Amino acid sequence: MVRVSWLGRGGGEVWLVDAVREQVERLFAVRTERHSSADWPASAYDQRRSQLSSTHILAWMVSELPADGSKALALTDVDLFIPILSFVFGEAQLHGRAAVVSTARLRDPASGTHAPLLEARLVKEATHELGHTFGLLHCERPQCAMSRSTNLADVDRKGAELCRDCRVRLADLRREEVLHA
Repeated sequence: MVRVSWLGRGGGEVWLVDAVREQVERLFAVRTERHSSADWPASAYDQRRSQLSSTHILAWMVSELPADGSKALALTDVDLFIPILSFVFGEAQLHGRAAVVSTARLRDPASGTHAPLLEARLVKEATHELGHTFGLLHCERPQCAMSRSTNLADVDRKGAELCRDCRVRLADLRREEVLHA
């Protein structure tokens, strides 16, 4: 089960949450649940940078999860960072339970909110980050959802699907997970 929620003030953009849920259910063959929206933890906000620490958010998300083994994917419109980078589109725990993705840098700079483009970008990055929670690493194939994205051109270049090798790796990882459960 993957709990997908909007993180931040306001109700979030339900259509974006639903688009991500559909992709997650189809691609990862897991059940999803729209989880209630929540405000981010105060400890995640870095006043100097005016950004949220994605690493702090992940730790908070895991502390809020029940012990049932479910995963959590948070979507937000607040700008995220890790200390060594000026921003990140998202972050996830490798082989972990939590991932977070922000729309802040995925919006079309010209129009701000170009719905189809924003949705496509968010679905790709959510797929990428959730893939890490299942154990997938970065892929060298530029069309694969697991390829790195350091800028919008990278995001736009890749697809929302996993390449054949990543699909095989995911299946292997899921089998291992079942065997060790």
